[in-house]
Amino acid sequence: MFAPDIFAELWADTRGQPWLINALGYELTRTTPHLRDPAVTITLEDYRAVREKLIQSRATHLDQLTDKLQEERVHRVIAAMLSGSEAHSNIPADDAQYVADLGLIVLKPEICITNRIYQEVIPRELIWTSQITITQQQHWYLTAKRQLNMHKLLRAFQQFFREHSTSWVERFDYKEAGAQLLLQAFLQRIVNGGGRVTREYGLGRKRTDLLIEWPTDEQAGFLGEVQRIVLELKIQYGSLESTLKTSLTQTADYATQCGAAEAHLLIFNRDPEVSWEDKIWHQSLSQNQRQIAVWGL
Repeated sequence: MFAPDIFAELWADTRGQPWLINALGYELTRTTPHLRDPAVTITLEDYRAVREKLIQSRATHLDQLTDKLQEERVHRVIAAMLSGSEAHSNIPADDAQYVADLGLIVLKPEICITNRIYQEVIPRELIWTSQITITQQQHWYLTAKRQLNMHKLLRAFQQFFREHSTSWVERFDYKEAGAQLLLQAFLQRIVNGGGRVTREYGLGRKRTDLLIEWPTDEQAGFLGEVQRIVLELKIQYGSLESTLKTSLTQTADYATQCGAAEAHLLIFNRDPEVSWEDKIWHQSLSQNQRQIAVWGL
């Protein structure tokens, strides 16, 4: 028996894509021993665990899907979505239609990745090699109460980004989104094996929103207390003041939407004329009665 709250998640994750639905169903009812008993109710957390297992498995269908990312026409569309490029309006309509025909995006009501699983798989595949070679350890960033110390983690990322961004971003096929992808690789390296990172991005959004969910009780997992942390990633276009004006509101709204107790705004300055001393900074600002940690990179 399936818990009723699974079905809304299943639709958001698959949008009816047959292979995904069948793969999730198989994992739930055939490869998870304790769920084979017809008397056991399959819960939403059971479903989420299986979804994560499927994504991490890099199954054949998902692997073939990401092969398409190397095609030039696909690259133009997906790179703009991942980077929040202001040049998204210049993407040829036939390129967008081609990527939609491949099943990677939908065009209406707005251009976005077809479903939530593809939205997870695409950046994960692009950062896979980098993620597994980053020499960071999860326990470095855990408090005595097994919470993620995000200030310590993001300070470490600032230094890592300063030292390695030029060489590491060159490794990415999607260099336009290299800064955002490098942060996601860094986070995924720390969070894997304990928590989840959920991503929201799309053409014309000019930002990437990340939600980290981290269970503080290792035994209870997601059924126990969960630390929720929002990160918003922005590329600085124009002045810092104008970027902050819109970004702080967006970050506060997203944190409220997710029920996150902690919110961080990361602003990437890609101007080669600006020194690292001016790019790397941190401050705490208030927006809508919420404290937001702002990080310059």
